[in-house]
Amino acid sequence: MRKQIKQFFEADSASGITLLVFLVISLIIANSPLGEGFEQLLVQKIGFETNQIHLNYSVLHWVNDGLMAIFFLMVGIEIKQELAHGQLSSAKKASLPFFAALGGMAVPAGIYVLFNAGTETNHGWGIPMATDIAFAIGILSILGKRVPVALKVFLTALAIVDDLGAILVIAIFYTADLEASYLLYGMGIFALMMFINRMGVKSLWFYLIPGMVMWYFIHHSGVHATIAGVLTAFAIPIKGNNQKSSPIQSVEHAISTPVNFIIMPLFALANTNIRFESGMVEGLASPLGLGIIAGLFIGKPLGITLLSWLSVKLGLSELPKGTKWMQVLGIGLMAGIGFTMSIFIALLSFSDLYHQTEAKFAILVASGLSGIIGYIALSNLGKRYLEKPNTEP
Repeated sequence: MRKQIKQFFEADSASGITLLVFLVISLIIANSPLGEGFEQLLVQKIGFETNQIHLNYSVLHWVNDGLMAIFFLMVGIEIKQELAHGQLSSAKKASLPFFAALGGMAVPAGIYVLFNAGTETNHGWGIPMATDIAFAIGILSILGKRVPVALKVFLTALAIVDDLGAILVIAIFYTADLEASYLLYGMGIFALMMFINRMGVKSLWFYLIPGMVMWYFIHHSGVHATIAGVLTAFAIPIKGNNQKSSPIQSVEHAISTPVNFIIMPLFALANTNIRFESGMVEGLASPLGLGIIAGLFIGKPLGITLLSWLSVKLGLSELPKGTKWMQVLGIGLMAGIGFTMSIFIALLSFSDLYHQTEAKFAILVASGLSGIIGYIALSNLGKRYLEKPNTEP
């Protein structure tokens, strides 16, 4: 049993399966007699405050602004490592996932705007732009050898560029009233951390402790506090001393398991608690519901495939070895699994519970459709790929 548990947590699909389990648990709780008590727990405040320091927030706030900053720290680490020596380390390597991600953000946002222009929900255009890395990679990993390794690398790089785009969108367009003084304090700490990096300091305490202080200032500036996680990642040295693992790898190893199996499941548990009520299905036909579903389920694969095809035809990029265009379309469907990232942006987009719930339900439907159809498509294409690897599926 111990060996089986160890194998499960080491599997690439484990984080996606865990997220799915907590999603189901959250929905069950919300639609049971425990629902009201769970909502009261989420609004229960934890922390302290003085005349100078205010750190007294609800459980939900700590999950979305505190724990998610650690998730974005890991995202920032992945982005930095890919930029340094991965799929984003050169123009040739980065061009295809870059163009694919660009199409996968622009087309869904455009589709959403078409449905919601002039309405009170037009501000949610960032919702269908996002991809949930854990779910998408987890489902792709279940397919095993039916999907070429190069295709998995392509989806990973695409999702990382997509995350970078989502981070910029959150920082620029989903920022509340800006407190310039707090933002300057935060940027001053970031500059100090970058200076320490340039001085060759490898000790993580010189980055993690200032990173927490930076989180406080950015949180109070009006910019979403999770940005502090990304900035901290970019300040941590990527090179270590001698043969030892680098500081950034040490952080990644320390937080990857808690992020995948504690933080993200807690986020799903706290934010997917949708109480099913009459009229919710009809709400999918509203501009908000249609914009999200069409954006994720149609816009993502369309944008990713179209921009990838154009970049290859123009000689700017090349397809990964052993990859066919129908498989790229399947990857586009997988990228339509917005789930946690889309829900996160939905919470920033709308302050009222009604629109938040409507958006969450539409995200669940769109992500479910994308995951199921994408899995079936790639599975069938994979069988043909294994049988006749040199033929076009």
